[in-house]
Amino acid sequence: MSFRLSEEQELLRRSVREFAETEIRPHVMEWDNAQHFPLELLPKLAELGLMGIQFPEAYGGAAMSAVDYCICIEELARVDPSISLSVAAHNGLGAAHIALFGSDEQKQRYLTPLARGERLAAWGLTEPGSGSDAAAMRTTAVRDGDHWVLNGSKAFITHGKSGDTMVVMAVTDRARGSKGISAFIVERGTPGLIAGKKEDKLGMRASETCEVIFQNCRVPAAQMVGEEGQGFIQTLQVLDAGRIGIAALAVGLAQGAWEAARDYAAERRQFGRAIDTFQSIRWKLLDNASRVDAARLLTYRAAWLKDQGRKTTLESSMAKLFASEIAVRASEDGVQIFGGYGFVKDYPAEKYFRDVKLTTIGEGTSEVQRLVIARQLLAA
Repeated sequence: MSFRLSEEQELLRRSVREFAETEIRPHVMEWDNAQHFPLELLPKLAELGLMGIQFPEAYGGAAMSAVDYCICIEELARVDPSISLSVAAHNGLGAAHIALFGSDEQKQRYLTPLARGERLAAWGLTEPGSGSDAAAMRTTAVRDGDHWVLNGSKAFITHGKSGDTMVVMAVTDRARGSKGISAFIVERGTPGLIAGKKEDKLGMRASETCEVIFQNCRVPAAQMVGEEGQGFIQTLQVLDAGRIGIAALAVGLAQGAWEAARDYAAERRQFGRAIDTFQSIRWKLLDNASRVDAARLLTYRAAWLKDQGRKTTLESSMAKLFASEIAVRASEDGVQIFGGYGFVKDYPAEKYFRDVKLTTIGEGTSEVQRLVIARQLLAA
């Protein structure tokens, strides 16, 4: 593994950073205050290949590597973690599930418009009563001729209202436990698919999060992804890769919070000098710079292993756990460095601090990551 990015990757970083600074930064607080999910941004993201980052060109994707994916997600999160979250959810959950396990026909029909940015992906796993314990889901799918009929609800679904194509997990055989869960593609507009309450969130407010309800929602049998009973196994593999994306998001968020604190500390003067000359402030900045770099290396290692076709369960969980928790620290220290100004919306520290907490919850809480890591490293 090389620790130096290629010229192409450096160019990719510059291109995404320039896009984020030009197209996203001027609207960050506007979108946050209004809880506005900017659908108008999707065609511009698609022009850069950011709606199909890792998918094959044959299906409309940009065919980038997993490390490239991390660079893209990181640079978006550095400016607005909300937008980065939506891009990561589109690429790394709903669309990725189809890319990994869909038939060629399903990929042609559903993945291609997703990768081109013509449609938006969602992924339905979490329920009101089954968060970390995904195998306890209550949503059911009952066979009826050449259709499956879905009933139940999902909670905290990114793009639950605006998503065009959703991959949904449902119980098809309760007696088989986690081996009785299957995955289905459900298109927006399908009778019985209802977008419920839009959540009023602490952070990541420009990324849409909704409840989704299924009431006798009839889905053609051809829209089952893979074989019956394979949904939970598929989910675990999707999450392994998806956690790399959330780790990259946390790295980018931490980098943005650190840069904002660094710049403010260089400008803010107290007792006749800039506060970045005081040891207590310097140590916060230097410690966080080291932590961010360490998190980036863990994240890129997991991505590199994915590019090699290696299993990444351990490495992706380590990266996600460490990156999300150091991002919380960097954001908290950022507020402290800004002082009173860190507590108001006129300065960026406040938004990073609100946004960051989701990185320790989404796609597996820190507690779940520790369980995953323990299972990989320690005897039962």
